[in-house]
Amino acid sequence: MALQRIHAAITGRVQGVGYRYYTRDAARSLGLTGWVRNRGDGSVELEAQGDAEALRRLSQWLEEGPPLGHVAKVCVDERPPVAAEVSFDIRY
Repeated sequence: MALQRIHAAITGRVQGVGYRYYTRDAARSLGLTGWVRNRGDGSVELEAQGDAEALRRLSQWLEEGPPLGHVAKVCVDERPPVAAEVSFDIRY
């Protein structure tokens, strides 16, 4: 399995609705590593790493978001993999 990594920025009503927690749970259930955090401009950003299919499934989930959220836009780009990363966490 070749590791791939993505960076995503999500805008809309994505803070105060559990977006980071749902994202963490979704990423962990897919076996991904990385992180998610709120940004000062009201958006959420993340980096996730794993196999291509798991990243594709996470990207689909990012478009939907949690029940109380509203996703306006998701921008995804590729990043180089990070060695020795072992979990997916919320950053503060």
